[in-house]
Amino acid sequence: MNLLVTIVVAIVVAVLLAFVIVKFVPLKLRGLISVLLLLAAGYLVYLIYNGIMEPIKFNKEKKVRYAKVIDQLKIIRDAQIKYKDAKGAYAKDKNSLINFIETDSLVITETVNVEKELVLGGGITKKISVKKIDTTGFEPALKYFKDRDYKGMFSVPGTDKEFEMAVGEIEKITGLFVPVFEAKTEKKEILKGLPNHLVKQELEAIEADQIKGPFVAVGSLEEVSTGGNWPPYYDKGDAKTDSEE
Repeated sequence: MNLLVTIVVAIVVAVLLAFVIVKFVPLKLRGLISVLLLLAAGYLVYLIYNGIMEPIKFNKEKKVRYAKVIDQLKIIRDAQIKYKDAKGAYAKDKNSLINFIETDSLVITETVNVEKELVLGGGITKKISVKKIDTTGFEPALKYFKDRDYKGMFSVPGTDKEFEMAVGEIEKITGLFVPVFEAKTEKKEILKGLPNHLVKQELEAIEADQIKGPFVAVGSLEEVSTGGNWPPYYDKGDAKTDSEE
């Protein structure tokens, strides 16, 4: 909108100046005025070019910054999922999560089908197949994070901030409470140094191909989800939603 207004105003001003020059400016001054008008036209071209390129550059830069932040949130998410697999709940703070990765283990299980005989009554029986889960061993949690910066996963790239993290429970069905977690950071901190008017628009984003709202976040305290609020092109196939329990 600002670019359109600039172009319209420039056209109106150019027409008015042309009229003034023809009607009122002496012939001997027209050369000087022509030079000034050329300079003004050059500046106008710069403003129009900058108006076109500014949002393009902003979108490119924000995606680079968001991608780094999302990579960190993925590590937190994966660590929380492993923590919950081992302990049945999510870690409340970063130290618990890091300590778990470095020192704890995960159970290795195997699911097998076992045949059982079901007595139906009257001397009638029926064989059924049921699943049985056996523990076959243990593996260190660190195995899943060896090549990932789990010690620095709570630092928000490009800022001096740390991700906020909270855990809780929600009632999935009547009487059944399920643990949930959320880690997030403010978009305005990630986008510091970029044009303020574009940052303001970004904080109010609602389109499906954008990160909606003022935060970049993973997990939720309102629904059973370990997915992020970013669009799929940041991590195709990575977003998960809990269906267990």
